[in-house]
Amino acid sequence: MKQKRIVTIQDLSCFGKCSLTVAHPIMSAMGLEVCPVPTAILSTHTAGFKDWTFRDLAADLPAIAAHWKSQGLTFDGFSTGYLGSQEMIGMVADYFRLFPGAVKIVDPVFADNGRLYPAFDGAYAAGMAKLCGMADVIVPNLTEASFMLGEEYVPSGYDEAYIHGLLRRLAALGCRVAVVTGVVYDPARQGAVAYDAASGTFFQYFRENIDVSFHGTGDVFTSALAGAVVLGKSMQDALRIAVDYTVDCIQATMPDRQEHWYGVKFESCLPGLIRSLA
Repeated sequence: MKQKRIVTIQDLSCFGKCSLTVAHPIMSAMGLEVCPVPTAILSTHTAGFKDWTFRDLAADLPAIAAHWKSQGLTFDGFSTGYLGSQEMIGMVADYFRLFPGAVKIVDPVFADNGRLYPAFDGAYAAGMAKLCGMADVIVPNLTEASFMLGEEYVPSGYDEAYIHGLLRRLAALGCRVAVVTGVVYDPARQGAVAYDAASGTFFQYFRENIDVSFHGTGDVFTSALAGAVVLGKSMQDALRIAVDYTVDCIQATMPDRQEHWYGVKFESCLPGLIRSLA
């Protein structure tokens, strides 16, 4: 059987469990041939560390795409994470146009807890909404969904009807499947809900809600989801695989959460992820 090939476009933190540092090993463990496109290199991720180094690699992206195209390379999927600028959004859109046959999964990564990340503004959210319109699957959290739709952020107290309406409006941006993460109907449970616009079908999967926050868990979730989608799993199975793996990673890290605050121990949970694909 031909090995599936996925491109992942996002930054690389030399220390810290996020972005390419988790995407490459997770999707490789799932059996995919992973082609990384680093948008920047950082000494560490930016949450909780000081004086980190940063090198922008945006200028390299067009040449990489052009060389791939000249060599006749083809890809089964694209997965994007933190991009950081309107210019980078445009470059990723060019990748999507150059390789139209691949499944495109976009994680917007620009806001959380009702606030934009530093250096982002409404124009960036609007630009990301356009990129999401070019995707097959999008994976925003509730904050990112609200900003892209220009709606008020609702942090809690919502019901299924609200989430379903939010997903329909996200799909109207142009994507085939919209997934919203961090959904909590019951304080004891947290998970993700998806809407397939082509079939008009909703999917959901929940696990226990662990009241702790680790950097990079969104990247872990999206990496597992993207891998499952490119492997041809159903959306219901993809949600189950991604939610279970993310929760398992958090649980594995809890005994050392003070020392391991910078990210989850995703490596020790890879055998379980592989078994979940059977």
